[in-house]
Order: sequence, then C-alpha cells, then structure tokens
Amino acid sequence: MNIKIVCVGKLKEKYLKQGIAEYAKRLSKFCKFQIIEVPDEKAAEKLSDAEMEKVKIIEGERILSKIKDKEYVYALAILGKERTSEALAKEVKDLMTYGKSDITFVIGGSLGLSPAVLKRADTQISFGKFTMPHQLMRLVLTEQIYRAFMINSGAPYHK
Repeated sequence: MNIKIVCVGKLKEKYLKQGIAEYAKRLSKFCKFQIIEVPDEKAAEKLSDAEMEKVKIIEGERILSKIKDKEYVYALAILGKERTSEALAKEVKDLMTYGKSDITFVIGGSLGLSPAVLKRADTQISFGKFTMPHQLMRLVLTEQIYRAFMINSGAPYHK
C-alpha cells in the first residue's frame, strides 16, 4: 500500500514537521508513506479573479505532474464530502480490497485547487467548513490517515 500527500508549498514550522514525522514513522508499519511538496506560485497580496485563477492553474499543473494514472486521488476541498474517521477507514480498506494500492491526497495552496485537479480527483473530501492553514492541514490529514489504519487494525488508538 502506498499513501502519498501532494501539497503546495514548503512546511516551515518545526512543531508541524515533528508531528508529521511522528505519524509518518507510525504509518511505516502499514504503508509506504510520503509527502511531496510542489512550489507555490509567488503572487501579490491582492489579486484579480483572473490572476487567482492563473495561480491555481500553475499550481495545479505542478500537482498533476506528481500524480500517476493508477492512483486513487482524494482532493481536499471545502465543498467536498465530509466523512467520519470510521468512514475514511472503511474507504481505505475497500480501496485496498479492490486493488487500489496507490492512494494520493491533494492539499492545494492558499487559493485552493484548480479545476483540473478537482476533475482528476476520484473524490473530494472536506474536513469541515473551517479555513485552516494548509501546513496545519498536513498534520491533521496525516493523523487521520494513521487513525484509519488503526481503526482497520482494530487497535485501541481510536476512541
């Protein structure tokens, strides 16, 4: 099983890096886990709608270059479907059962994901209506992926 997170931008905060590293270490018992960062597009503070769309398109092309055809893709999007931890665990288990051993989660930049990335995604997932920094979302997502494996293994982690 291969789990990958493709995300926009570099992770700078040490505490987030440490948290992600801890969950990545724990995940190594269950899967090959990796995070791939693509550069964010430099942009002015205030952008027109057309300029925002251009930034999303450029970042989207960078994201899509890291995704293979065989990968099952979850795009993180506010308008995506919210799931419980148990539901995500069941989806991951079902994907493995039916031969989908390469799962990719995509976290966009501060402007969100391009239409092309959303179209490529097999499904969209939402962690609620909250706006979170995409760096923090990496930690939250990594923990939820670990939780899914713990639920599927019947371990007492998930309470």
